[in-house]
This record gives sequence, structure tokens and C-alpha cells, in this order.
Amino acid sequence: LCHSANTVRREECTLHAISLPFVPEFGSLAPMLDRFDISLLNLIQRDDGQTADALAEKVALSPSAIARRLRRLRSEGAIARTIALLSPRLTGKRLRALVLIQLSEHADLKGKDALEKRLLASPQVQFCYEIAGPHDIVALFDCESMSAFNDAADEILTSSPTVRRYETHFVKREVKFAPFVELNADG
Repeated sequence: LCHSANTVRREECTLHAISLPFVPEFGSLAPMLDRFDISLLNLIQRDDGQTADALAEKVALSPSAIARRLRRLRSEGAIARTIALLSPRLTGKRLRALVLIQLSEHADLKGKDALEKRLLASPQVQFCYEIAGPHDIVALFDCESMSAFNDAADEILTSSPTVRRYETHFVKREVKFAPFVELNADG
């Protein structure tokens, strides 16, 4: 059966392979993204303060269609959250440190979970990743002063028997900060 223009005809139909961007696997809850969604996501990652009118100048959609798509992308979870990045003028004097954490050989899941909860709960920890290699975790601390850093490190790391040791590398200056993921319509 072939469907065309609201009619159904009995004849042979030829199926053509169509490459659709970001087609989720069968049974997954992942949303499908078309080229307009991808363009919008790439643009708002760099500046989410753009109006729908401004975005319409860059994406071939009406402002109302853009607003609807952005609401859908937020509700589907494609946009996790919107944040404001402060100017280095306001944050440049703060002490920042990359901390490489090595866990004890005998660290159990309970101790590791407790450490992760302390890292997650600390406002001084800006990001935290579990990594491969000689260290197990890397975290970025952002503190008002060396004293504040020492207090945070003592509270989060030194007090934990799960932490074997940690190395601190203080940030001298920021060379690049670009937390953007360039999405590609080709998958």
C-alpha cells in the first residue's frame, strides 16, 4: 500500500533510505532533533539571552516557531538549564584550583558515595569528574581566598578516609573557557 495525498493505492512502493539527524534508537526516550533544533541549540549555547526575533534572523523560522521549539526543547530536557556566566571583572581575583584526587585502595562504595555527596554539596566545587589514570577524580575549586580553599579542602578531602591523597594545581589565569558542544546535523 502506498499513501499519497490522503489516498491509499495498492501498488509497489519503493523505499528510499533517508538520513535523519539524531534519530533515537527504537524504544529510547530521546527526542528527534531536526536541523532547525540543532541550529537553535548551537546558537543559544553561546547566548541564551537572544530574543526569538534575533534568532529568526539566523534560523529560517518565524519568531513564534522559534519560541515554541525552545519551549519544547526545554520541556524534553535537550536544554538542561540556563545560567549566567559572570564577567572576569567580578571573578578575576578569586582563587581557583584544579584538585586531582586519588582514592584509597580500599575505598568502598559507601565511602566513595559520601565523598561525591560532599563534593556535590560544596558551593566551592564548580565541577567534578571521575577520570581514568593515576587519579580518580578531578575537581575545580573556586574560593575567595587561600584560607577558604584550605577550609574547604580540609572539610571535603582531608577528613575522608576514602581519599588517599590529592594534588592541587592553582589556576594562574584563564586562557580559554568555552563550554559549548557544537552539534552537527549529520549525526
